[in-house]
Amino acid sequence: MERKFVGAGLLSGLIAGIVSFVFARVFIEPLVAKAIDYEDVRSDAEAELAGSGHEHGAEIFSRSIQENVGAGVGVVVFALAIGALFAVVFTVAWAFVGRRWPESDPRTLAATLAGVSFVAVVGVPFFVYPPNPPAVGEEDTIGARSGAYLTLTLVSFALAIGAVILAFWLRPRIGGLFGGVAAAVGYLAAVTVTAALLPEFKEIPGPVTDGDRIVAPGFPGQVVADFRVYAIANQVLLWTVFTVGFVALIGVMMRRTATASRRLESVGA
Repeated sequence: MERKFVGAGLLSGLIAGIVSFVFARVFIEPLVAKAIDYEDVRSDAEAELAGSGHEHGAEIFSRSIQENVGAGVGVVVFALAIGALFAVVFTVAWAFVGRRWPESDPRTLAATLAGVSFVAVVGVPFFVYPPNPPAVGEEDTIGARSGAYLTLTLVSFALAIGAVILAFWLRPRIGGLFGGVAAAVGYLAAVTVTAALLPEFKEIPGPVTDGDRIVAPGFPGQVVADFRVYAIANQVLLWTVFTVGFVALIGVMMRRTATASRRLESVGA
């Protein structure tokens, strides 16, 4: 059964990755192109002020290859990794839940687990450190920004696991509803403290000036806003498609298992 769960995760991840890539290609890539064009304009302006020429480096891969083949492979591989990891976590969780509460529906567990995973791995890090398009952010802070984002993601995921364990522990004591609420409140409190302890980064480039003269404008705020909206919408789409696919495949497994059990019973009778 574990292999079937992993297969369901990979298949669902593949479908979700393809859908996510199509969405990103249509809505996000044009914003990335605007950001890259702005970066070139800003670099030329800064080079002009410095009195030196700015040469655009030769691209190893063309923009067409990057935004189609490169981005497509990256998104699909990412979605497959999510599918495999989610299937492993679900297998462990179902082994525990299925033994303790045999009447539980694995589809409900899968949907709940996906929702918790989305909040912990995507929602919270996005809220604290919303993504920016290329050309936004200082090169000197790339390491610090990446480290802070990764730290928050790992801590959030660990706290989510702890919250789930706490909810199961509280269920026989105060009930499933109150146990879940208490665990959620504890998670939100802990992750809020964690976010407050991490550094902030607000690095949207302003205009390039030569005294009172603006040589190059600041980064367009609307591009940043649109990029962030489409970025979180893309993640919601990816996780929704993945969850629906995984739950549907589990339903197919349940029906096949039930059919096989009835056949065995009829043969035994």
